[in-house]
Amino acid sequence: MAEDWLVRAAAQYNQHSLDCRDDYTAILLMPIDALSTILEWTFQSLPDEILVGMDPNPDIPHPDGVDDMFCGLDHSEGLFAGQGFVLGSPHLVNRGDSYSVHHVPEEWVDGVLSEDRGVRGGRFTHWIHTHPNAVAIPSEADAEAAQWTEGCDMILGVRYTPEGVLPWFDDVEGARRRLTAEDTGDESSSDSPYIGRAVTGHRIHGLEMIAFHRTGLGVNLILTDSEGRPILTAP
Repeated sequence: MAEDWLVRAAAQYNQHSLDCRDDYTAILLMPIDALSTILEWTFQSLPDEILVGMDPNPDIPHPDGVDDMFCGLDHSEGLFAGQGFVLGSPHLVNRGDSYSVHHVPEEWVDGVLSEDRGVRGGRFTHWIHTHPNAVAIPSEADAEAAQWTEGCDMILGVRYTPEGVLPWFDDVEGARRRLTAEDTGDESSSDSPYIGRAVTGHRIHGLEMIAFHRTGLGVNLILTDSEGRPILTAP
């Protein structure tokens, strides 16, 4: 069950998705409980990056009307595999530095434990990886890795202190999407209030999350309840 702060953050995130609907031609739906699991893995792994694979959930029907609600007039059908469907359970694939999360290790394709790798066996339709103390904007390596993704790629940026050897760098070009409830305070300072403390001892000050297609188009990521309904209100 997602914590109240995450439900509030999801509602604000989705409101921004509504406000910016004309900037997107496609959507993807992520249940908030799946995001909560990914955040737990992220906070347990800091300062390392993690790579998570996900497939569409075939048991949840494509929600009616959500495409029209969250996409502009240039809505494009069939842009990528699993477009518009609700994501299934996340699978933690890898943990390490930026090189290791972009290059899946050899044991991933050796045929062992393939039943744990989602409905696609050796690979997943969608991928999400973290940017520890970095904004959620694709790097050149991210863009290159996305060329092999049949669905879309997602990035979760995490701002935390103490920064260590990875200082936060805010001056980056690109569309950024905050995933932080407004009442957590100003994220521009390391002295700002924080969401919580990770098991690694790091204080989490802010989160960002985006989704993008290998062509460079942004994908409107929508956070939902377990039935695929967008979260628009918060406790």
